Amino acid sequence: MAIPKIPPYPVPTGPYPTNVNWTIDVNRVALLVHDMQRYFLDAYDVTADPMATALPNMVAIREACETASVPVVFTAQPGDQHPSRRGILADFWGKGLSSGRDEEIVDELAVRDHNILVTKWRYSSFQRTDMRHLLAHHGRDQLIVVGVYAHMGCMISATEAFMGDVEPFFVYDALGDFSAEEHEMAATYIAKRAGRVLSTAEALSSLVPSARAAAQ
Repeated sequence: MAIPKIPPYPVPTGPYPTNVNWTIDVNRVALLVHDMQRYFLDAYDVTADPMATALPNMVAIREACETASVPVVFTAQPGDQHPSRRGILADFWGKGLSSGRDEEIVDELAVRDHNILVTKWRYSSFQRTDMRHLLAHHGRDQLIVVGVYAHMGCMISATEAFMGDVEPFFVYDALGDFSAEEHEMAATYIAKRAGRVLSTAEALSSLVPSARAAAQ
């Protein structure tokens, strides 16, 4: 079952509550690029918002993380999942991805040899994966979240990170969703209950040495 086409919508701009004073530390943070596979991106007109803004912002954050030696973790759902693995997700979303093109990360964010690829089975990146162990192995207790979809896997992954004492940073203009309303809801929820909500510019100011120096 293909994801229905997602009509263009403007990227929400906040402002969002700030309930914690967490700041991104390049020595503590990892980047989660959530489910940026062709199957999910095919639903968007990438020349229109939100993806016209969100995708270049994801690329900029990824490159800043690479430069700062921040671990970059990609999640990707496998194609042609056996019903025993797909489980009740099929009741909402059908059989999901097919093997092959559907599974590929989009070219703009292609996985590099030193990146980490996590096979993902449920909305949360922490369910049925070794995500917690990977973060611990790299000594990371912060997580930047970008990708799709804001109100499902991204929001739930960020919330589960919070519940495991990992500080999530939800970059609202580096996310895509089904609608402006759902996108706004996800950012508002994380801001109020589970993390910091930042713009790409704010995230980059913590990741890029020149931007950090200018802000000091």
